[in-house]
Amino acid sequence: MTEQWRQVATLNEIGEGETLRVEVEEGAICLYRIEGAFYATDDMCTHGQASLADGLIIDGALIECPLHEGAFDIRTGAPARAPCKNALTCHRVRVEDEAVFVEL
Repeated sequence: MTEQWRQVATLNEIGEGETLRVEVEEGAICLYRIEGAFYATDDMCTHGQASLADGLIIDGALIECPLHEGAFDIRTGAPARAPCKNALTCHRVRVEDEAVFVEL
């Protein structure tokens, strides 16, 4: 499968310190906006069946799972707090004008 950039949101759809769940053909992704930068990971927690977009951003750059309070580093996908053990898949993000694109 060839990776490609897809527009998934506009700047006004996601505020500072917020998450946004976006459905794409490959599945759901979660967008994050932290200190003006945008990040994207797969939306589903790797430990349990929970949408990370429903979680809380804590300690600056961690996403806390709403199901079991495990956490991941939004920037790298690395597990940051138990019971999470497997990393999230991260996707590159770019912003052009008012559009947010993710590489899938």
